[in-house]
Amino acid sequence: MLIIVPQIYIIDFKIYTFEGSNYTQHFMTHESYLRNFKIYFFTFFMTALFSISAETQNKRKFKVHTIAFYNVENLFDTINDPNKFDEKSPIMELKFNRQDVYNKKVKNMARVISQIGADVSKNTPAIIGICEVENRNVVEDLANDPTLIAKDYGIVHFESPDERSIDVALMYQKALFVPISTSAHELKLFDEKKGKRDYTRDQLLVSGYLEGDLIHVIVNHWPSRSGGEAKSRSKRVAAATLNKRLIDSLQADDPYAKIFTMGDFNDNPTNASFKKVLKSKKNRESVGLKGLYNPMEGFFKAGLGSNAYRDAWSLFDQILVTQPLLEEDFSSFRFYKAGIFNKQFLISKKGRYKGYPFRSFSYGGFTGGYSDHFPVYVHVIKEVE
Repeated sequence: MLIIVPQIYIIDFKIYTFEGSNYTQHFMTHESYLRNFKIYFFTFFMTALFSISAETQNKRKFKVHTIAFYNVENLFDTINDPNKFDEKSPIMELKFNRQDVYNKKVKNMARVISQIGADVSKNTPAIIGICEVENRNVVEDLANDPTLIAKDYGIVHFESPDERSIDVALMYQKALFVPISTSAHELKLFDEKKGKRDYTRDQLLVSGYLEGDLIHVIVNHWPSRSGGEAKSRSKRVAAATLNKRLIDSLQADDPYAKIFTMGDFNDNPTNASFKKVLKSKKNRESVGLKGLYNPMEGFFKAGLGSNAYRDAWSLFDQILVTQPLLEEDFSSFRFYKAGIFNKQFLISKKGRYKGYPFRSFSYGGFTGGYSDHFPVYVHVIKEVE
């Protein structure tokens, strides 16, 4: 999709009046008035015509793509996998109509994805990271939904050791993005009280070319706040440390690497995992060469969120970018703007959770909703001739 951004010209319009020292000079003859009017009109017309021509010549055209993230809330299939602890998934707890619910759930997710960022890009996301998927099969079902199938999405997915049997994945339009490297990076946590491993999600790293531009995308789903924020904080700090290690590794090879790290971080932009470990910045002007800009921090401080709990908003879903994406040379893709996709149809209209994201499952049943998280996204733009 191309967007056109015109140069702005301020034209100084003068008001011409006929003034004189006496009555006869102020009110000129009909012929004199017409002659002067023609001169003034011609001058005004030529000035306006020149300004329009100059504006047309200076319009800048940009190609724009959406890069997004969405927690799809327990996208599980209806098959009991003996090698996974999937019996406790919401869909498996349903007594009836599991397949119908699954089909509706997939269709709902596809509907949302098809609209993220489309008001600007006029397209579905070029790249979207997702979390809370059970396996590759459910991602394939999502990509093959009639709403999305024409976009020919490719998939990057690895089975993770998570104890809830949920994974992260990446979907990408094959016509726009070509992966050249994919890898899953294990986060090793240990529960000292239980004396055993605490299994959680891997971090997915995908490198590839977005219409010729090399970019790197890290998809995250950090450990939850189960047991309380303070009690579980060290797990997310550990996840941030792994994330920082991946970013540092990419930047060691190329200080100008264009990196997007996205996910459901289960932390807000102002938490220690971001401010102390990743050292993310709210203001893009403060970001150094190897630094991280977090456009979501401004949203959070303005009271916006992607998920809600006990009548308080959090912004756990975020996309951060490295400094090279902030440069003003638009000969390659650069960050344009960010957003939270919180359209009205994604918001609960009644009941205990009125005003919250319209979740799929509640009180042991299927609500017909979407997810307990809003998607987030960024637009990237590139100037074209």
